[in-house]
Amino acid sequence: MRLLDEILDYNRKFVDNEEYVRYQTEDKYPAKKVVMVTCMDTRLVELSTKSLNLSSGDVKVIKNAGAILSHPYGSIMRSLIVAIYVLKAEEIIVMGHYDCGMQSVNTNSMIKEMWKRGVSNETFKILKYSGIDLQEWLQGFEDVKDSVKHDINMIVNHPLIPKNVYVHGLVIDPSTGKVDLIENGYDRKMEDARPNF
Repeated sequence: MRLLDEILDYNRKFVDNEEYVRYQTEDKYPAKKVVMVTCMDTRLVELSTKSLNLSSGDVKVIKNAGAILSHPYGSIMRSLIVAIYVLKAEEIIVMGHYDCGMQSVNTNSMIKEMWKRGVSNETFKILKYSGIDLQEWLQGFEDVKDSVKHDINMIVNHPLIPKNVYVHGLVIDPSTGKVDLIENGYDRKMEDARPNF
């Protein structure tokens, strides 16, 4: 059986057996008023929330490769802003993890793999001509703690993020779930977080 067929078959049974009931929440708002940015690593699918005692309905979770905020007006920041202004989030957790695939990612190997899988030289030329530096765009990070700090600074200095939103930084061990505190958002003086506009 192909993967999608297997998934859809399971879903029919899941609905028929009313297994969804245990995952139902009161509404769409995060009960603990928190949104978390974390990595899409398969080891963190449940570990990232369970290790923090966050259950279904407690938190909004935004995932991408490496938990990297690469642009102040990209989709991750937009999601954070929506979580704050529409979904009533009051705190943000940025959670990186050790042994991340984006740490020291080899962009040359990735680009070679793209070429092997059919991305044409013409496409690479068009991207370069358009001002897109694939090396930079695909780049990960060298130190996960520095990456988390970078994300925190981008968030707290963003002109659309309110000063009274606390931004915390954590790094999780994907083997044990142990988290290391990188920044306690409660310790940051709100009036020092960014200039008044």
